[in-house]
Amino acid sequence: MSKLDELLRELCPNGVEYKKLGEIATVLRGASPRPIKKYITNDSDGVNWIKIGDVPVGSKYITQSEEKITKEGAEKSRYVRKGDFILSNSMSFGRPYILAIDGCIHDGWLSISNFKDVFLSDYLYYLLSSSAIQQEMKKRASFGGAVQNLNADIVKALVLPVPPIEVQSEIVRILDNFTKLTAELTAELAARKTQYSFYREKLLDKTEMKALMVEIADLGKWSGGKTPSMAEKKYWESGTIPWVSSKDVKQPILSDTIDHITNAAIDEASMTVYPAGSVAIVTRSGILRHTFPVTYIPFETTVNQDIKILVTKEGISSRYVSHALQAYGESIRRTTKKQGGTVDSLDFQKVLAYKIPVPPLDVQNRIVNVLDNFEKICSDLNIGLPAEIEARQKQYEYYRDKLLSFKEHKNELSD
Repeated sequence: MSKLDELLRELCPNGVEYKKLGEIATVLRGASPRPIKKYITNDSDGVNWIKIGDVPVGSKYITQSEEKITKEGAEKSRYVRKGDFILSNSMSFGRPYILAIDGCIHDGWLSISNFKDVFLSDYLYYLLSSSAIQQEMKKRASFGGAVQNLNADIVKALVLPVPPIEVQSEIVRILDNFTKLTAELTAELAARKTQYSFYREKLLDKTEMKALMVEIADLGKWSGGKTPSMAEKKYWESGTIPWVSSKDVKQPILSDTIDHITNAAIDEASMTVYPAGSVAIVTRSGILRHTFPVTYIPFETTVNQDIKILVTKEGISSRYVSHALQAYGESIRRTTKKQGGTVDSLDFQKVLAYKIPVPPLDVQNRIVNVLDNFEKICSDLNIGLPAEIEARQKQYEYYRDKLLSFKEHKNELSD
């Protein structure tokens, strides 16, 4: 018998009590002072202003914020403290984060606080991340077309198992061991990706290549997109046509989009379907504060207004362009980023004027062959480290969901 089984038998032989989160914690929606631009400050004594773009992909903790607001702005916002949880109520929907800093949150976040007499922070993190709770939030959330909206009442109504602290601690210990192994594999993969980036930039170094320097505008036809009306359910429900938004552009080759639209949206909202083999970049998103997102799209797709998409002209390999834009991405981001504004964005005219090296097509294809093979080692979920990490992640999710499923203890009421 495992230690966890012993604890469950000793401390809760008749099952575990379940309670609504709103009864044992404080759940509040964030708030934004308006206009937010007025309250952004560079003063060191400003208050951390926590945004979606401050959260590293896959992170458990929020450890920093790249912007601050004045104390006056903080009074008009929602203050949160180190150790509180926050959940995104739209983008990265329902994902929990533990705050490692004090700060303020806007209305794109929900906060959870005053739970420490009932839950260990790490136990609550695993619980809120579990498949059952994530599915429950998504099922209850209002659907407004492209984005689901999670409100405080939905989170308050979540019914959660509340085992004794000793049981919570043992579950955390077990799941921490799973995540530690996955983290070690992920760190090794990150090292390989760094090596890949080094060789890609070396191979595409304009000082080393015998190639013409071509403005990005001259690589082919660039276009933008838009969002069909979210009020029209017929544009979204049961949609099968990919619709790219900034939240999709996280991999060098896109495998699918989170959201899809219908043929009605194509016909009535005048959406353009772009051919397979296009290259997309993000021009408006918080992620532009630190990253220039580029992806190659091997299928027909539509895009939203935060995306620019390229259909390359004859003699230009779209795969070569996607590699080149990734190699020069930081330089492009740094030299074309607009200053100020409530949402980070690029000056697209400056992007179009940026020059990259473009060798003859046969040389482009040779470079693509080398880089595609290297990229496959780093990204293909069917081979090597990515496959092992995927397997470990599925194993972790399986045991997490099993460990967080308890027999419910129900108080018997006397007549």
